[in-house]
Amino acid sequence: MDKKQVNPWTWQDAYGFSQAWRIDGGSSVVFVSGQGPLNADGEVVGEGDFEVQTRQSFDNLRAVLEQAGATFSDVVKIGVYLTDIARVSDFGRIKADYIAGAQPASTALGVAALAIPSMMLEVEAIAVL
Repeated sequence: MDKKQVNPWTWQDAYGFSQAWRIDGGSSVVFVSGQGPLNADGEVVGEGDFEVQTRQSFDNLRAVLEQAGATFSDVVKIGVYLTDIARVSDFGRIKADYIAGAQPASTALGVAALAIPSMMLEVEAIAVL
């Protein structure tokens, strides 16, 4: 598989994402549903604590990717839904602890609420193997 980062500009580097990725020869695509700050019993963790909730969401994302045979390095697109869009830079800082190097294409959306009211964010991903 050949992955090529597509960035016609450089300004996105300061925000920690890529404009797009071109994938040639990929044999599998993994579409990961939004992962929230839930423990193995489906209970919200870190109520009111954005960092704890973000880390739990990424830990959950990692678990789903691993079960699908993928890693964070296979992720080409991330979407995040934030109940407080002002936290997007905090999200980016924490995301960098999980996804190193060239960053996936990304979308961040501010939303009024998520499926479980005490969730502060939800993260979805697309990975190509």
